[in-house]
Amino acid sequence: MTKATANRRLFLKSLAVGAALGGTVGERVLAGEAKPKLKKAVKYGMIKMPGVSVEEKFNVIKLLGFEGVEVDSPSDLDRNEALKASQATGIKIHGVIDSVHWRIRLSDPDSQVRAKGVEALRTAIEDAKFFGADTVLLVPGKVSDPKSENYEQCYARSQEEIRKVLPQADDSGVKIAIEVVWNDFITKPQQLVQYVDDFATPTVGAYFDCSNVLKYGVPSATWIRQLNKRMLKFDFKGYSHERQWVPIGEGDEDWPEILKALTEVGYSGWATSEVAGGGQKELMEIAERMNRVLGIS
Repeated sequence: MTKATANRRLFLKSLAVGAALGGTVGERVLAGEAKPKLKKAVKYGMIKMPGVSVEEKFNVIKLLGFEGVEVDSPSDLDRNEALKASQATGIKIHGVIDSVHWRIRLSDPDSQVRAKGVEALRTAIEDAKFFGADTVLLVPGKVSDPKSENYEQCYARSQEEIRKVLPQADDSGVKIAIEVVWNDFITKPQQLVQYVDDFATPTVGAYFDCSNVLKYGVPSATWIRQLNKRMLKFDFKGYSHERQWVPIGEGDEDWPEILKALTEVGYSGWATSEVAGGGQKELMEIAERMNRVLGIS
């Protein structure tokens, strides 16, 4: 089978899946209303196709309607190959993820560990500049010990370390996007607003995960409305209070309200899925599930 034939079959399958799933949430709920202008993306690690070149991977996700990816830093991805693949296919490497922020934390009580965390963040900023990406996703720390790494210490230490790289980020045209995860730090939207505002610079904003925050009891749309222009990007999974992680569209996210909130704050940009991923079949289903919840036809 030629590559062209395989691509055509994949495209026809995607049409069939879309028809079977029916109208999107956006089409049913926001019919006739303004909708946020969103561009679908995946985390690069979700494209699980062993032995396939980066360019071929990008061509597959392009055929499925994706426009971009986010990559880890550090990672074993060949930077030059990835950049050439991006230029050849038009798939944008829109963001870089600081992939060591969880274990080499900017909130660690050991100053030497924090210094390593700063260097990792600097490398992520360098990689973002290399790819032409405009954000680095950063988890600023973790509340792990009431005496040595509590909320106040996590807050102060991480801000002090982030400030060290702001000149580099400014010069690179890269923004640092703070993400809320299950790290017991920043569990309310007002806290994230304050954390971002403390820096008093547009170089620091929020990377909002619509699924992570459900654990903390405040609806995703409320976070979006309070973050407003501070929200640089967002990603999502599927989260159920009863079943925990579920496929996109089967969780407790109130997608009609999320889309309304995105429209209200004027968000226009990337919407990135963060799930297990897989090969062509799995990625096709992910694309269709994203279309449904995001109201993309």
